[in-house]
Amino acid sequence: MMKTQKTSRGVTVVEKATAQFLRALQAERHASPHTIAAYRKDLTKFADFVGGADWPQIDHMRIRGFLSHLYGQGLGKTSVARALAAVRSLYRWLAKEGVVEQNPAALVATPRLPQKLPRVPTIEEMNRILDAELPESVAFPERDRLILELLYGCGLRNSELVGLQLQDVRSDEVLLIRGKGKKERYVPFGESARAAIQDYMPQRQRVLAQFKKKTSVLLVNRRGGSLTTRSVGRIVKQIAVACGLPSDVHPHTLRHAFGTHMLEEGADLRAIQEMLGHERLSTTQRYTQLSIKHVMQVYDQTHPRAK
Repeated sequence: MMKTQKTSRGVTVVEKATAQFLRALQAERHASPHTIAAYRKDLTKFADFVGGADWPQIDHMRIRGFLSHLYGQGLGKTSVARALAAVRSLYRWLAKEGVVEQNPAALVATPRLPQKLPRVPTIEEMNRILDAELPESVAFPERDRLILELLYGCGLRNSELVGLQLQDVRSDEVLLIRGKGKKERYVPFGESARAAIQDYMPQRQRVLAQFKKKTSVLLVNRRGGSLTTRSVGRIVKQIAVACGLPSDVHPHTLRHAFGTHMLEEGADLRAIQEMLGHERLSTTQRYTQLSIKHVMQVYDQTHPRAK
């Protein structure tokens, strides 16, 4: 059995590189805490698997062995593919730093993943949610109406929504959004969202005055504190289920609906990419699959020659 090679601090070469890589991710690319945690989890498993091996000893066969090891632990294809992506990213950074000359992880095929398209509510279903009276159990209806209008009307990520500041709502009916990697973009909002903002602001002020709080965050909870992404998920699900939608509806479902419905109504793919804050057009093109799926369903259900 190979002896574990340690650095002067008693840390393996891969462990040390992983720590440096994660620090660089945070400092240079402004990666989110969630992303950092995911990379750390996968790369820790990789470091444990290769033990004290140095970079020349880690070839593509060894990395394939790592994937087999993950399968043996009961991980699914999605988790294994994510781990491989983390290892590839580590090697790209190592190459940039001049530590390695080649990326053996690039020679390892990514596990073939099943194409799962999320179920997207129809335009009619979304209008039913947004036009309906909110259930009596909703404790802060003005705020929750605004949550729905911004998630669907602007295609925001949950994290972008809860991060909105008062000054991010511009007078010319656009939102300044700080997305992934602290990249900023402007997203327009319509008359419905504007009306929801106007209805919400006096109630927001009432809550802050009641609990003697001061904050620049747009969306607050019932005690004047910042709203969490988990709370937003619970609110969206509660309202969706009350309006007859499946219980698997979550904030990202409304973002998917935004992209899909914009495409169905003739919006340019590049414009949708800009509004959603996608770095790559290929990510936005996923909505063409969702749109085609909807068209096929309509055809199958309505055309006399479809069956």
